[in-house]
Amino acid sequence: MQYNLLQKAGFSVSEISFGCMSLKSTSADNDAIIHKAIDEGINLFDTADLYEKGENEILLGKAVKNKRKDVFISTKVGNRWKEDGTGWEWCPKKEYILKAVDDSLKRLQTDYIDLYLLHGGTIYDPFDETIEAFERLIDMGKIRSYGLSSIRPNVIREFVNRSNIAAVMTQYSFLDRRPEEETLNVLHKNNIGVLARGTVASGLLIDKPATDYIGMKEEEVKLIINNLKHNLPDGRTLAETVMRYVTDNPAITTAVAGIRTMQQLNEAIAAANADVLSKDERDTLKNLWIGNTYKEHR
Repeated sequence: MQYNLLQKAGFSVSEISFGCMSLKSTSADNDAIIHKAIDEGINLFDTADLYEKGENEILLGKAVKNKRKDVFISTKVGNRWKEDGTGWEWCPKKEYILKAVDDSLKRLQTDYIDLYLLHGGTIYDPFDETIEAFERLIDMGKIRSYGLSSIRPNVIREFVNRSNIAAVMTQYSFLDRRPEEETLNVLHKNNIGVLARGTVASGLLIDKPATDYIGMKEEEVKLIINNLKHNLPDGRTLAETVMRYVTDNPAITTAVAGIRTMQQLNEAIAAANADVLSKDERDTLKNLWIGNTYKEHR
């Protein structure tokens, strides 16, 4: 397992990390899967207070309670469940963030959060107020670093210019190359880490039937994937290739793999342990299709 420095946070994370969202609190295998991941060198585990109304944080906290010094925890804030439980509302306000962190700390059974992410964002948010909340939490010792989870270039630019964010989680895959246009370069230039999610495009890149995806019609998606399958680098599997396409981009700190089963964990580990794509292999993959760009929130 290779590790990359999250520079502004001051710690190194495995190039493949564990996205806990797919884990369900009712599963009896959660502890075993998480412990196997730690044994194999994965050290960053990502969750959110939104997932299963906090139950996802609880299951992660329970699983790593006796291994806390061996792992880094990333969780998110900003989506507040309504009192009647029918849904959630966006709330990036300082008062809410300062309260929500205590609830997350309790569920995670820890005294601090390594990376606290704003779970979304719009260009109309009270940026200074939100940033002030995160900076205060650092001063209080409740978090070690902060960032945001967003696909919106205009929101990402605002945080880059206004704050000391350590990382941005954003969607990036061979089928969603929108960050290649601008955001990856901006973040890399400013020494801000990138946590890439959606690296297998909700399974479309490995085993699920083609369907419409981020503005592309089913037939276009099918054509891109078939072209990829027929041009895999020698000796590489499809899963390994699409994962390495993400991790081998110099702007990417870690690929957050959504893991629910031991098989998915083993596939992620295999990709992490595979050889880096050569320049020729990567260039060939990039030339298989023109790529896409953001249409909104530019």
